[in-house]
Amino acid sequence: MDAAPGWTFFAEEVVRRGHAYAAVSAQHAGVEGGLSSVSVGDLGSPGLKGGNPERYGELSHPGDAFAYDIYTQVARAVADDLGATCVLATGESQSAFALTSYANGVQPLAGVFDGLLIHSRGGAALPLGRPGAGLPMAEVITGTPTRLRTDLDVPVLVIQTETDLFGHLAFLPARQPDHERLRTWEVAGTAHADKYVIGAFEEFLGCAAPVNRGQQSFVVRAALHHLERWARGGSAPPTAAPLEVLDDGYAVDGAGNALGGVRTPAVDAPVEVLSGLGVPGASTICRLFGSTSVLPPDRLAALWPDTVAYLSAYRAAAEAAVTEGFVLPEDRDELLADSREDLLAPQA
Repeated sequence: MDAAPGWTFFAEEVVRRGHAYAAVSAQHAGVEGGLSSVSVGDLGSPGLKGGNPERYGELSHPGDAFAYDIYTQVARAVADDLGATCVLATGESQSAFALTSYANGVQPLAGVFDGLLIHSRGGAALPLGRPGAGLPMAEVITGTPTRLRTDLDVPVLVIQTETDLFGHLAFLPARQPDHERLRTWEVAGTAHADKYVIGAFEEFLGCAAPVNRGQQSFVVRAALHHLERWARGGSAPPTAAPLEVLDDGYAVDGAGNALGGVRTPAVDAPVEVLSGLGVPGASTICRLFGSTSVLPPDRLAALWPDTVAYLSAYRAAAEAAVTEGFVLPEDRDELLADSREDLLAPQA
């Protein structure tokens, strides 16, 4: 089913800046349905046509070979209609696979976009596709690791979660150094999808452990903000250290959270272990949503003798994230309110 996870993450930034936002149903499966890449309970894959036949029943998608041109034509039409002065392309998950291919093969020819935000891509890129059919993700993710071309004349910002580097997404072999037109932010303590995305429907996933409760949304808003400034000829976004990899996982701190990457208070003033890798034996959908586990009482007591100590450290970590540019000043109060001091109540 078509969804808009990117909008969920950065809607606050779009609205307060007065931007226009258009979601493009460019892929065959999103319109025609019938090609499920990840099962979720008993939910089927009806596509737009099956989900609302009265509104969308007359649509006919020509196949994923045409998806890139559909995306281009919609973007060009919307931009022209609005008289847009800066046009950004965003894509998360499957759309990030597609936007990787778009960056490498279409943007240099079409020149529609002024900047690209690629969010949670895998190591491979979406193939060019075939007429009359969709592209099964089971085929896509086994493709050759693909780096972004280095001669693009527009800036690209890539955001990656812990989930994306390993497992079936396997971004790690496609890692590449930042350069004049590329910034990559790997965010510690985050998952491909998380509690912010699923909200009250978490139980529907049927995961054995609570899903990831990291602070990815704040970082994604900052990324969009920085990309717009960069695309308009302003300064580039801050650079970030990569996540520290150890064998087929991450080097972790004393609390069990990943080292390196973009830091947020949730990992630098921890009361939980925030993982993007899920728990052993988890279903595909639950692996994508990662996991959260509260630190043992003795560990919490050792880290935070009282709530005052915790909140002081949390506030310092929040200020650091704002100062470094990975959280926007406008989001400071919301970030501060996102502390988990309630987990310390038994030790208070």
